[in-house]
Order: sequence, then C-alpha cells, then structure tokens
Amino acid sequence: MSRYVFKLPDLGEGTVEAEIVNWHVKPGDTVAEDDVLVEVMTEKAAVEVPAPVSGRVLSTTGAPGDMVPVGAELIVLETQPDAAAQAPPAPVAKCAPASAAGSATPAMTSAGGNGAAAVHATQAPAAARSDRVATSPAIRRRAHEAGIDLRQIAGSGPNGRIVPKDLDAYVARRAPQPTPLRAAPKAVPAARAAEPRVAPSGATQEIKVIGLRRLIAQRMSEAKRNIPHFAYVEELDVTELESLRRHLNSRLAPGAPTLTYLPFLALALVRVLQDFPQCNAHYDAERGVIVRHGSVHLGIATQTADGLKVPVVHDAQALTLWDLAAEMRRVSEAARTNKAKREELTGSTITITSLGKLGGIASTPIINAPEVAIIGVNRALERPVVVDGAIAIRRTMNLSSSFDHRFVDGYDAAAMIQALKECLEHPATIFIAA
Repeated sequence: MSRYVFKLPDLGEGTVEAEIVNWHVKPGDTVAEDDVLVEVMTEKAAVEVPAPVSGRVLSTTGAPGDMVPVGAELIVLETQPDAAAQAPPAPVAKCAPASAAGSATPAMTSAGGNGAAAVHATQAPAAARSDRVATSPAIRRRAHEAGIDLRQIAGSGPNGRIVPKDLDAYVARRAPQPTPLRAAPKAVPAARAAEPRVAPSGATQEIKVIGLRRLIAQRMSEAKRNIPHFAYVEELDVTELESLRRHLNSRLAPGAPTLTYLPFLALALVRVLQDFPQCNAHYDAERGVIVRHGSVHLGIATQTADGLKVPVVHDAQALTLWDLAAEMRRVSEAARTNKAKREELTGSTITITSLGKLGGIASTPIINAPEVAIIGVNRALERPVVVDGAIAIRRTMNLSSSFDHRFVDGYDAAAMIQALKECLEHPATIFIAA
C-alpha cells in the first residue's frame, strides 16, 4: 500500500484559497477515481473536486466553513502501489453552478488546475488504466452514493460507455420487490402510547454560515457598506398595461407561457436607458473609472433553493417583447436548476428584481455591484384613485429603485424612473422606435 497526499489544486482565476462546503467522503471510505471528494467554494465558483486515484480515505483536512489554502493538504488516500504510480499530476475540478447577489456572484465557472502533490507518485499514460469504466463523473457520483460497482453494469453507449439509462435500469433491477401485505399490528393502549416530544420553548438552533449563504452575506455587506444608496419609489397606474397584457395573453395557444409585467418593464427600460446611459454602467473601483455600456445586459434577480442568483439576458436591446419574455424565463429556470452557464450568470449592466406575489408596497433593493442601478417591482393591485376629479378603480403598482449616489445624481435617478413610468402607463410608447 502507498499513501497518496492530495493537495488542494489551483482552481484558476487567481484563487489562493477555497472554503470547504461539503465533504462527500470520510475517513475509512473507499473511493474510485473521479468520485467527488469534496465541494469547495472560491470567490468565483462552487467546485466539485474529484479523486485523482482510487483508494481508501485515511484523513481529510478541514470542516465545512473552513478555508483551505491552495497547495495545502486536502485528503490522504491509501492506494495500491500501481494506482499511485499511474495517478495524473493534477485532477480536473468540476464546477457546480452557484450564485449570490450580483453579477460578481460566485458560481459560474468551471475550474481546473494543478497543484496536487502525491507521495511516491509518478506520471503514467492514462491509457495504462485499462480497468477504468467509461462513463461521466455525474454517473460515477450517483453510483458511489448508491453503493453500486459500475463494473457490474453493461454500457450501451459508444465503446461500452455507461449512460444514464444503463444506471437507471440497473437500479430498477436491484430494487426490492414489494412485500406481501400483513395484518396491522394491534393498537397500543392509549395509556402506554408514546407521547410526542415537544421542543423546549427556549430551544435554539445554530446554523453555520458557509458556502453560498456566506458569499451572499459578504456581497450584500460590501454593497451596502461601500455604495451610498439613493432610493426612489414611484407609483404607476398600470391599468392600460394590464389591459394590453391580458389581450396579448388571450391570443396565445392553450398552455403557452403567459406574459408577466417583467418583459414589458425590461423593454421599457431598454428604451429609457438610451437617454440615461449613466445608469447602464459599471464602476471599476480598482481603476477608478465608470464604464458605460452601449448594450443592455439585464440581470434578473432569481430566488433559488441555493440562494439568490442573477442570471443575465444579454443584449436585451436586440430582443422583441416575446423574445425577452422567453429569454427571461429560460435563464431564470437555468439558474434554479443549476444548469446556467458561466456567461449566463455574469456580465449584467443593470438588474431587475421582483418579489412576485409577495411584492408588498415598496422595497429598497440593494445594488448588484459593480452596477450602479437596480429596479424593483412591487405588487400590482386595484385601488380607488382620483382621475379627472372623479374617483375610479385603477390598477396601481410601485417601482422601487436604488442608485449609486456617487455616480448617479438624485435628479437623474428620478428623471429616469419618471420616464419609465410614462412608458409603462402608456404602453404603446414602448413599441415606438425612438
């Protein structure tokens, strides 16, 4: 037996350390080459680190939430002498998309690198590993978690490669057969029945802030601490917009996705930003310059099971209303299902955020740095208002916005929202070319 010391590899993009998010193995476990050992998070990405060789886990370094420097010992494996000799000098880490609040969110890149070190390890051609099963890392991970030996599965893919349906079929065959129904056990007398355990009223629960939630907290704190926010809320009469939205939705085929307010807001924002280019910009703090963008790359703040992500609709100025609606749905769904690509989670120049049905009356959104503006949508509802001296029932909605007051003056911020208000209250103007 040989000891293989695997060090945290260089994950790229200037990374000097990574946070342990979740160990997939523990001392005593047996792992196969390419099995996921640990999930780590850098400032740029959540990365799954695979095993460089097969072996038994002797020790691991760090607990969830700990920071480990690149090049530090991460895990020690006990391997067969030939396995250590055939190990490559550096495994390739896999990215697991994740994001926090902002286009600078972690997440969104696949990282690979070197930096692994081994005791008694020398390089050998990959072809020498003749007993390796051909399949994807995802299938290896599923098989490892289920305790399945992939060598027992016949692959139907090219050159005998195991594909998802092969693993699914094998799992189905292994599933236990349903047991015959049995008579229900006699009821326990009420006097002897176990009483439910009630937590003490003063009980507490401690949850360590790690991974994506830690990064979200960090980004939010930095944005609020470093950016002087100018908040502006404006009330809109969206009665005509609602009428147009309902009319367009009525013409859709049954089952087709319907239009919400967001694509109308996005299209109106594209039009308005032509007159307010200072709001479609980034602040490059390192160089001390404002970078104004000719194209509008819309960030769509999206709540996911992993936290807040901001997928991006690139070049929104080139899209129609229907194209915007479809692309906003697509990137949001990709973010929720962790299928978003790096380019779909970076590069936004201004962000739209909405709480949907929970929209409330007003909010104070936090700017998605390095952007300088964010627009928030609140709930639309019918209210009695005065129109031409008479009380009428109108559908109203508030827009909540925040601007970086260092670079966007209050007057310009208010003027931009007023222009947006005019477009949305008279939706025909959204479709009139400037």
